[in-house]
Amino acid sequence: MMLLISCCAVCVSAQFRKYSNEFLNIGAGARGLAMGGAQVASAEDGNAGYWNPAGLVNVIDNPNISFMHAEYFAGIGKYDYLSTAIPVAGSYRTLGFSLLRFGIDDIPNTLFLVEPDGSLNYNNIQSFSSADYAFLISYAQVLKDNDAAQISWGANTKIIYRSVGHFAKAWGFGFDAGFLYRTSTLRFGIAARDVTTTFNAWNFSFSDEEKQVLYLTDNDIPVKSTELTSPRLVPAIGYNLKIAPKLHLLAEADFDITFDGQRNTLISSNPISIDPKFGVEANIANVVFVRAGMQNFQRALADGDTLNQKKVWIYQPSLGAGFKVGNVAIDYAFTNLANQSNPLYTNVFSLTIDLGKKAEKETSRKGSFPELDKPQKQKKVKGNYPVP
Repeated sequence: MMLLISCCAVCVSAQFRKYSNEFLNIGAGARGLAMGGAQVASAEDGNAGYWNPAGLVNVIDNPNISFMHAEYFAGIGKYDYLSTAIPVAGSYRTLGFSLLRFGIDDIPNTLFLVEPDGSLNYNNIQSFSSADYAFLISYAQVLKDNDAAQISWGANTKIIYRSVGHFAKAWGFGFDAGFLYRTSTLRFGIAARDVTTTFNAWNFSFSDEEKQVLYLTDNDIPVKSTELTSPRLVPAIGYNLKIAPKLHLLAEADFDITFDGQRNTLISSNPISIDPKFGVEANIANVVFVRAGMQNFQRALADGDTLNQKKVWIYQPSLGAGFKVGNVAIDYAFTNLANQSNPLYTNVFSLTIDLGKKAEKETSRKGSFPELDKPQKQKKVKGNYPVP
């Protein structure tokens, strides 16, 4: 049964789907997940390749590596994310590489559970895995960097591979683009995802015995299909408030705008839907971080209300914390898969490492506005960096 559901879910014929490649919308890094996915204007390490590639320019001088692991539905679904950012050309350009996997393993294949005589043979049950992969190649470049502000842009090339056992496989390609304007207090970013429309080309492979079972059980036998993902735009604004010399509060709001028809979001008017995301982060001496966020606002039936059919607003909350020592940052997020009253919570951990030695880390350009009032060893760069 699980096999049939998995294959039917991808059996479409060259059409747009509202919820295509949804594993790419989960998020990356415990910091971003703890802040409710509000990261387009704030991501500034290797994870920026996922949220907004323009933010990669804030990885200066030394490569940066990030890793995240999460398990959903009591460990049934496993999500892993690995990224690296490498500054080049005097830290005015940055290359990024990211790998994502969301998979469910050990799915029972019950196609041959029932013998021709009608009896059940549990020895015929085999297992398979259903997994989605994405590989992102990112490029970011500084457009302007002086005492007042930093302006940068970036882009992603996405390569997608999805598989359902040996029965169905797909390859897909897409592109993202991003822009970031940043001062010591104000941050404004835009992420354009799937800008040229991302597609997945599916191929299906069944043995003669499997086709016969599918035919006898009145199931369609898919051959080929193409799945399209329409573009979306995510503008974001953030503000970094200095409360005390060693205490800063960063607040950000993102607005996920889709153009493929009306959705169950906070703001929806066919064909445009807007799904806001809000996050805050308290930064204590650039060592301890406390975070919270809200996202995924929807109208749903009130708990236990099956008679009046009264709908209420629900949302997906998240909390988290982080600790940074030298070049190593450990982050944690406590997120909810459903809404504020549903117990589907998940623990997410991520690790970020700056490969440079702390004693030698002297920024070769301006562009990282210090979170704390400490003197920075920076080489002065006047004017704009020339764009080829």
